[in-house]
Amino acid sequence: MVLGAAGSWAAASSGLDLVEVCALARWRGAAGTSLPVHGARLAGDPRDGGGAPVRLVLLGTGSGSARALRRAGAALARAARGCDRVATAAAAELDAEGLRSLAEGLLLGAWSPPRTGVEEGPEPAVRTVVLLGAPAGHERALGSAATAATATWRVRDLAATPSSTKTPAWVAGQARALAAAAAVDPAAGTLEVAVLDEEELAQRRAGGLLAVGAASQHPPCLVRVDWTPAAPGAAGRGRAVLVGKGITFDTGGLALKPRESMVAMKTDMAGAAVVLAAVVAAAEAGLPRPVTALLPLAENGLGASSYRPGDVIRVLDGTTVEVDNPDAEGRLVLADALALADAELDPALLVDVATLTGAATLGLGRQHAALYTSDDALAAALAAAGESTGERVWRMPLVEEYRASLDSDVADLRHVPSRPAPGAGSVTAALFLREFVGQRRWAHLDIAGVGRSEKESHEVPRGATGWGARVLLRLLEDLA
Repeated sequence: MVLGAAGSWAAASSGLDLVEVCALARWRGAAGTSLPVHGARLAGDPRDGGGAPVRLVLLGTGSGSARALRRAGAALARAARGCDRVATAAAAELDAEGLRSLAEGLLLGAWSPPRTGVEEGPEPAVRTVVLLGAPAGHERALGSAATAATATWRVRDLAATPSSTKTPAWVAGQARALAAAAAVDPAAGTLEVAVLDEEELAQRRAGGLLAVGAASQHPPCLVRVDWTPAAPGAAGRGRAVLVGKGITFDTGGLALKPRESMVAMKTDMAGAAVVLAAVVAAAEAGLPRPVTALLPLAENGLGASSYRPGDVIRVLDGTTVEVDNPDAEGRLVLADALALADAELDPALLVDVATLTGAATLGLGRQHAALYTSDDALAAALAAAGESTGERVWRMPLVEEYRASLDSDVADLRHVPSRPAPGAGSVTAALFLREFVGQRRWAHLDIAGVGRSEKESHEVPRGATGWGARVLLRLLEDLA
């Protein structure tokens, strides 16, 4: 067991042999673990009243990688719950990038889900963290960490909100509220929100959104959020357009889901929350590239107006689509939004994010999002952003041999493969979406596996994880 500078300082200040304490506890300092040390009194206590009893906690930083430091930050957040003020020397040996990872982990680990009721929730997060020996450039590193973690908090808050509250109109209202409250310097640019309601969607012939939302008492809408930087030459950088699936609840429609599969469906709009949080964060960071988020929002309900297997719908660009499975609704609302982006926004970069297929979870589990793109450079950029943020992606193939399974006898396309199906449901879903992006530089992120978690793990909470906002923000930073 090796103590870093922070541990050596704590040992000298407390008079304790911390190496022996660790050995007796069989604690090896693995990343994301912590060890409370009881009975400690620090002569150099950073609070007033040196020598007073303190809660001393050793943090494991493991290898010191970005991943390990995020885990250490999350461990600090858990250990400090219920405290008003803590001091940490963990930053003393870090550079600015390492501090950013530690701070992101701390902030991500401090989140608690929105709660109602009369019973008290979990202990609150620590209010103040004092960094001892922070490195040069720490203000910028902490600012970047706060922007990224705040984006993830916003995704989690939105995705965790019950669908009894979270209607399409409610999400549109949250988009307006977030844009209005965003910490954006007016001299740096503008952040604006526009909403296409059901009547305007009908005028645009956005048949995917209209069909999916037809059985719900809460009508569909499409939200557009634009970050337009004021910097000279910003327009010449090319607009990045982010599209997120926004199904506020998914019953499966006439292909009704079993109860077990329906329980988590309040998070089926996580993609929309991700792109909303990313564009707001881009504005708050003052990124020099124009960014637009499109949120196609609908509730896939069940009723007399439900769309049916065998129906043919016409999406926004005029393409006709034969419906086979009403529980494959996400790709239909994305088709409208992607077609709008291609036709009207002239994107230099187009990325869609969706909790789209169970097949992605079966193939990759819950540690990687499935990435589909034909652009090698974009794939590499997303992979690098994923490694930097811990929101990792795994590139999957767009298998051309499977494209023929989407051919229809009665329409331009089927939205799911004909039988006998080739399998590879995540691949065929991506091939369907590709039909609506023209020749754009495009990537599809299927976050069905990573957007939700069944247990807490380091900086990832149980339930809505918020996955995606940070990887998109880092991508935009890297490409700026």
